[in-house]
Amino acid sequence: MNPAFNSWAAFFAMGGYGFYIWLAVAATLLSLLGLWLQTRWQHQQLLADIQRREAREKRIQQANKSQLARAKNAAHPQEKQP
Repeated sequence: MNPAFNSWAAFFAMGGYGFYIWLAVAATLLSLLGLWLQTRWQHQQLLADIQRREAREKRIQQANKSQLARAKNAAHPQEKQP
């Protein structure tokens, strides 16, 4: 079995097309890295949005419960015993 390149220098030169090949490899890897970073950022934003919505829903439910309790107390005030 014969190696495709005789040395590391020949490997990086890629038969005279090394600049273009490695530029394409770098552009591809940078694009993939950017896509990965953007996906992670969106994931974090989505989780934060879900947490904010859940906290808001919880506050709304607590406010509704306290309003219901106040309305119930106002409709049926407790009588004081001597």
